[in-house]
Amino acid sequence: MRDDVIAHARGLLVSSTKRTVTSAVGLCIALVVVIATGTANARPWQTVDPASVGWSVERLEAAHAYAAKLKPTSVMVVQGGHVIAAWGDVSRKVDLASVRKSLLSALYGIAVSDGRINLDSTLAELEIDDKAPALTDAEKQATVRDLLMARSGIYHPASHETGEMRRNRPKRGSHAPGTFWWYNNWDFNALGTIYRQKTGEDIFRSFERRIAVPIGMEDFSARNGRYVSAPVSDHAAYPFRLSARDAARFGQLYLEGGRWNGAQIVPVSWVKASTAAYSQTDRGSMGYGYLWWTLNPDTFGQGATLASGYGGQAVAIVPSKRLVVVQTVDPRQNPKGVRTSRFIELLGMIAAAAR
Repeated sequence: MRDDVIAHARGLLVSSTKRTVTSAVGLCIALVVVIATGTANARPWQTVDPASVGWSVERLEAAHAYAAKLKPTSVMVVQGGHVIAAWGDVSRKVDLASVRKSLLSALYGIAVSDGRINLDSTLAELEIDDKAPALTDAEKQATVRDLLMARSGIYHPASHETGEMRRNRPKRGSHAPGTFWWYNNWDFNALGTIYRQKTGEDIFRSFERRIAVPIGMEDFSARNGRYVSAPVSDHAAYPFRLSARDAARFGQLYLEGGRWNGAQIVPVSWVKASTAAYSQTDRGSMGYGYLWWTLNPDTFGQGATLASGYGGQAVAIVPSKRLVVVQTVDPRQNPKGVRTSRFIELLGMIAAAAR
């Protein structure tokens, strides 16, 4: 977003040769103000000594040793808005894979609150279709809400699928919309298309303007997102590259009910709705909300939730401990990645170390 402003201002400066020097100077001052405003909230995290705030240093060291065996790129532990631990390179931007879906969920919350998207709109009403074999009339009765819950019943090939997704995809027409949960990239990609069509906004520029800048992300810009298309579908995936310290800010935003420094960035009602479990999943005790996983309340307390991506990308929120834990894994450093179950074990160790 700031790059666009800079380019526009430069163009105006070039065209201002017939204007007065005073006008040109004024424009430069305005440009500086815009740039400063866009970066004003980008403040570094504050670190505290774990022992001074009641953490078990021995347990935290044990968690650190366990994390080292998993070989993530970074792990960041935040409690009450302060950094308890930062292991590895927390400033390194990594493709967070399916964490993208939880990021999009936040944008949906804002758009729904603004009245730009109706969760009960059907795909037929939105004129959403796909390449042959096209969607059936029955499939087009799926609603935006169904897609957010991964319950569309549309098992069309999708962009950015894993081999496991392709192998295990249910047969077309095997489940009516709203009746069956299946982790479905078609749903998630079509939601990206719907967002762009209904809001008229690019996903990454929207995220930068509406979330990243207001909460002071240090590393993200719209250039850190890309669209990934495939011949089988009209609907592109939308991967994000984020650093652990920026992902932790996103987790902190949700921990605080969508508020940041007194401003409501994401509606609190959406934070609650999107992180509630509407479905039991095939991942043990994990449930699924609106593009968020939910964690076992018997282990982590009420409201614990997870944004999870292939290879070990994770943003976990544990309200009972006022805790946010982020893990990133760069496949160039660790091609095997980290299994989600291993991260959840690590999360349990960190939570046990917390006051």
